[in-house]
Amino acid sequence: MQHILWSMALAAGLAWGPAAAQVPAAAADAASAPAAAAAPATAAPQAPGGIQSQNIFEVKPDASADPKYLEQTNGERAKVQPGNNAPMWRQVGQGVTGTSSLPKSQAPEAGNLIQPFVQYPGSRVTNAGEAWRQVRNQWIIPYGGSLLLIVVGAIALFYWRKGTIELHGAETGRKIERFTPFERSAHWANAIAFVALAVSGIVMAFGKFFLLPIMGATLFGWLAYVLKNVHNFAGPLFAVSLVIVFFTFLKDNLPRREDIAWLAKGGGMLSGQEVPSHRFNAGEKIVFWAGVLGLGAIVVASGLVLDKLIPGLIYERGTMQIAHMVHAVATVVMMMMFLGHIYMGTIGMRGAYKAMKTGYVDETWAKEHHELWYDDIEAGKIPRQRSTPGTSDAAASAAAAGGKPAQA
Repeated sequence: MQHILWSMALAAGLAWGPAAAQVPAAAADAASAPAAAAAPATAAPQAPGGIQSQNIFEVKPDASADPKYLEQTNGERAKVQPGNNAPMWRQVGQGVTGTSSLPKSQAPEAGNLIQPFVQYPGSRVTNAGEAWRQVRNQWIIPYGGSLLLIVVGAIALFYWRKGTIELHGAETGRKIERFTPFERSAHWANAIAFVALAVSGIVMAFGKFFLLPIMGATLFGWLAYVLKNVHNFAGPLFAVSLVIVFFTFLKDNLPRREDIAWLAKGGGMLSGQEVPSHRFNAGEKIVFWAGVLGLGAIVVASGLVLDKLIPGLIYERGTMQIAHMVHAVATVVMMMMFLGHIYMGTIGMRGAYKAMKTGYVDETWAKEHHELWYDDIEAGKIPRQRSTPGTSDAAASAAAAGGKPAQA
């Protein structure tokens, strides 16, 4: 019985509370009017500083009726509509230069929050920062990633249909030095730097699409941070090794008349019949001139700008944005080209990787893949052994002789 009485009392209290709270609007206004009138007299003085609130009843509602409303300065607008900073932000959006303590010679953009309007290839006419974002997100990332996947798929399809290019004849056991230790060192330094740059660049550009959902934000953030530093340190190594590789292999990559026949027949890749070539065929020469020299120079130059390693250059935002777009496009094309080179130098052709690993190839390999180079060796125009063999190369040097005197 006691519990029932307590329940009835509680229900009555809950029912009475909302009813008592519903005061007529007119009575509420009448009661609050004296309090509002007395508020200014009794309010404590406001402490100076900080963000001052504005009484909405003091803002002139007809301020926008002024014919010069849109021409008002920020100070004039504050008199009629305090807190309305539209004039200031309109000037910021138009690229008006403000004041800065940094010297103009070192930081010419220090007083500009928003860059002026431009139109990069593939973007709308908008401020430079937004134009760069549009080019990166709408062109470089989707199309660059798609092209890389297409090349990988084409190589996989070609390998599935053709397989590894094998030797047609039996190996003789007699070796020819194709690459000296110095040439191999230069090539491997360049190759290792390129792989480090390619992997880190792919993760930083495309990793959020295929790694972030798997790894999570924290782990992917650490991975991207580490690879960013790897990218920055491997860049100068790639630049130096690229110069060494260029001058090391320049002589044997000069165009020759026989290269035209090689290109006309596509190197015999589809027919299965090798086209005679010198030490490097026309396909390798294209990679050398277009990839190593052309794209290499563009990638290195733009990378040095992004790393801020060019002395005397003022690194404005526009300069960095253009350098990034050029760098990204050139690296995608370079990776597409070098993917084919890496394929042919590893699983695409039997003996090609061993040539770069040990420096030597069998006579049969030289005759089948680079017949004109082999003929020059047989004629004595090119020595079979171009370097002084060390202890580890003694066996290879003896095999290179193959009963024939090595020509120094």
